[in-house]
Amino acid sequence: MTAFSRRRFLATASAPLALAACGNGIGSDGASRIDGRVDAAFNFMYDTLPDTQVLAGKAAGILMMPVVTQAGFGFGGAYGRGALRIDGVTVDYYSVASASVGLQIGGQQYSHALFFMTQPALVNFRSAPGWTAGADLQYATPSEGRNIGTDTNKLTMPVVAVVFGQAGLLAGATLEGVKYTRIIP
Repeated sequence: MTAFSRRRFLATASAPLALAACGNGIGSDGASRIDGRVDAAFNFMYDTLPDTQVLAGKAAGILMMPVVTQAGFGFGGAYGRGALRIDGVTVDYYSVASASVGLQIGGQQYSHALFFMTQPALVNFRSAPGWTAGADLQYATPSEGRNIGTDTNKLTMPVVAVVFGQAGLLAGATLEGVKYTRIIP
């Protein structure tokens, strides 16, 4: 007769939990939850920043990240999930993550959309194993009256970013140094 050890008990009891954590999301409602949040973020963005509809009408595709949570206390990080839409249809799901070190304290949540204004920019994003926002990213920021400058310079940039819906106690939201990765929700 074998003695029942704590080690064997922990291995036996924790195996199902470890395997459950390895799920790839197939058959879950993760995609529908993301799509619902993306729909709400688009509605909010179009209501509060109507000029984004001009960008959307000219974009080859739009990546919407409806909720990105950012926190920091010396070390910081951010994470969120969203969907890439082409012609209003979700084609892929993505996560966004970043890490930072420096003088920071607090937390915030915000939404952002990446408007891929050229087909090559969209193809580059979709074919990259992990895409990091770089020098070809142009910010469109709300000016007085909640209008976004949609001048011809922005419309010809490869990627235009719009950050909106900020809430929290951490100053600023930037997309520099964030990495986007395709996921299966």
